Amino acid sequence: MDYQNITISATPHVRSKDSTQTIMRDVIIALLPATVVGIIKFGLNALMLVTIAIATAVIAEALYQKATKQKVTISDLSAVVTGLLLAMNLPSGAPWWIPIVGSVFAIVVAKQLFGGLGQNFINPALAGRAFLLASYPTIMTTWVTPGADAVSTATPLALLKIGSEEALSQLPSLTDAAIGHMAGCIGEVSAIALLFGGLYLLFRGVISWRIPATYILTVFVLFMFMGRGASPVYELLIGGLMLGAFFMATDYASSPITAKGQIIMGVGCGILTVLIRVFGGYPEGVSYSILIMNLCVPLIDRYTKGKIFGALPKEAKKA
Repeated sequence: MDYQNITISATPHVRSKDSTQTIMRDVIIALLPATVVGIIKFGLNALMLVTIAIATAVIAEALYQKATKQKVTISDLSAVVTGLLLAMNLPSGAPWWIPIVGSVFAIVVAKQLFGGLGQNFINPALAGRAFLLASYPTIMTTWVTPGADAVSTATPLALLKIGSEEALSQLPSLTDAAIGHMAGCIGEVSAIALLFGGLYLLFRGVISWRIPATYILTVFVLFMFMGRGASPVYELLIGGLMLGAFFMATDYASSPITAKGQIIMGVGCGILTVLIRVFGGYPEGVSYSILIMNLCVPLIDRYTKGKIFGALPKEAKKA
């Protein structure tokens, strides 16, 4: 046997026609409907923010890898996905430099400093959003209504958090919540567009049904018993639930690898989202719930992994 031609690489050893580039391409395709809706709804400033976020993410990754003498891997499109997801989590009225700060933090701090693609323990785009929210809370919580005559307004989640009759009377209709005619982040307002994108990823086999299904179902069931002026279906359509459930909680590097673990991840995200929305000081809970569950993933994997064939039980090892 010619041992010179054997390639030794790290696990997992899975043979598949899919590459990182094709997977990321599918994610970009799945995000396009919601991105287009967001740009149509919020206008040129939204387009500018999306463009800057993507460009900054790609440039930041290339510069960091060159500076650290690593192979430049921007062709795998993972940086494009990070920049796009970050942009979708931004308010449409944010200034141009916000996506620059967020993308640099997401790529350099949350991704590259931990070893790059596949080594990050939290979702980079959500880490970037959390950093921006902590650093520039006013900018990150100032919303405008869609349309040419956009004016500052409250999101449906903020109105539900207030809970008064006057606030509840200002809630958008169920139809408006579904198609995205309401205040919110660029990419989260159209639940229908996000749902179509999520179904595309499921059809392509890019993601498993376990995390998004259990996440959404948990939120629905809990709000059936914790109603606060809106139906459980309405709670699913507003905020970043659909974006988080299909596109961020399912991130390969920061989600469990086992089937049981993925179900635990989805249920945990759902419980935390509802608790933060109802009892927390911040009206939305999706970003923080996913980040918190990201930190629990090593523990979840540890206790849900299958038994290794041929491994001795603990009693036998002690003997």
